[in-house]
Amino acid sequence: MPVYNSEKYIWAAIHSVINQTWNDFELLIVNDGSTDGTQEIIKSFADDRIVLINQENGGVAKALNTGLMHAKGDYIARFDADDICFPDRLEEQVNFLDKHEDYVVVGSDAEYILEDGDHLLDFKCLGHSNEEIRQRLYFYCPFIHSSVMYRKEAVREAGGYSIHAHSFEDYLLWIQLAKAGKLANLPMPLIKVRYNPTSVTIDEKWRGSRFRKLKRAAIRRGFITNGEGDALLEIIGNQEVKKYKEASYYALCGKKFLTDNYHPVKAREQVSKAIKVYPLRLDNYALLIASFFPEKLLRWLHKRSPNRL
Repeated sequence: MPVYNSEKYIWAAIHSVINQTWNDFELLIVNDGSTDGTQEIIKSFADDRIVLINQENGGVAKALNTGLMHAKGDYIARFDADDICFPDRLEEQVNFLDKHEDYVVVGSDAEYILEDGDHLLDFKCLGHSNEEIRQRLYFYCPFIHSSVMYRKEAVREAGGYSIHAHSFEDYLLWIQLAKAGKLANLPMPLIKVRYNPTSVTIDEKWRGSRFRKLKRAAIRRGFITNGEGDALLEIIGNQEVKKYKEASYYALCGKKFLTDNYHPVKAREQVSKAIKVYPLRLDNYALLIASFFPEKLLRWLHKRSPNRL
């Protein structure tokens, strides 16, 4: 679990891990230079399975690679500090990898929740079997990162996480792991994924066409150069503005309420907030208009213009 300034959510995240039905594990928490009360909350848990590693702030990929270096187990379950594990998450995934030695990574479906914990949508992965995942691998990221469990040695042999693939270090890793073995997603929700304005992940349409072009080239090639990583970091750095991230959060929630969980009134509430915070995005006004469309028409339009890589 990489952690950076997550005092608002981390208690619930840790609690969901230490209360798993499968209890033979260590919980490695890599504190990536938090400046809030995150570390104090972690230390408040009296559980010997929790291992706290502190490091200077270096980003998600570096924190994950630190965890890889310290991990003792053969399997590693990824998890984020603002998400929640279902009680049987570890048990289900350990059993799968134990029974399927030719698989190197297994993810799952998920429930998505809003910042306050309210239900947003039930998400089903675009591929569950190895065959389905490979057919879509270069078009869509096949896994929810915080849902996966993988074989430690396979990830180490793949070189771990690229520190240059900013915001898609996981996707680039899946491309490498596909060469090492089979891939699967369990057709059941095993985590709750929380959308929140402080997340490093935002709707990539808000990142811009240059970001998407650089990412697409890296995924198809299977690696990313230092120069490309610097360019990505510059793009992201220019967008690390509170209003921009807050508006992108509301817009993404509004979109999900339309395309994945048809609630037009809730969608309008979210999109209206996005427009109020950041009124310069014309696509938000298009979303607002779309919220008045009938569900069948909206789903048809969404299928005609899928969100690709």
